[in-house]
Amino acid sequence: MNLYNTSTPATGETFTPLLEHANVRIVRIVSSDQVEPVEYLQEEDEWVALLEGEATLKVDGKPVHLSRGDTLFIPAHTPHTVIATRQGTVWLAVHIGTPPLSV
Repeated sequence: MNLYNTSTPATGETFTPLLEHANVRIVRIVSSDQVEPVEYLQEEDEWVALLEGEATLKVDGKPVHLSRGDTLFIPAHTPHTVIATRQGTVWLAVHIGTPPLSV
């Protein structure tokens, strides 16, 4: 699989599981420029890497802007919301926690 061989959704985001092993799950996310803000509050830690595009998140009430190449660690139980993304934004999300993991 090639990480960049993607189709950008017209709205929202697509989530493609890449690897699930022990207590680690890696997901590729492709975002349109029309994302619905949803607050996530996860049981596991999450590390994200922005491979292409730009995104603005609210993490624990504070704005965070990510550009191509930026990474961010979000500890478990930290509220976070994707506020805005550029069309065609590609992320890797690595979830680290106790099985079972959920998106």
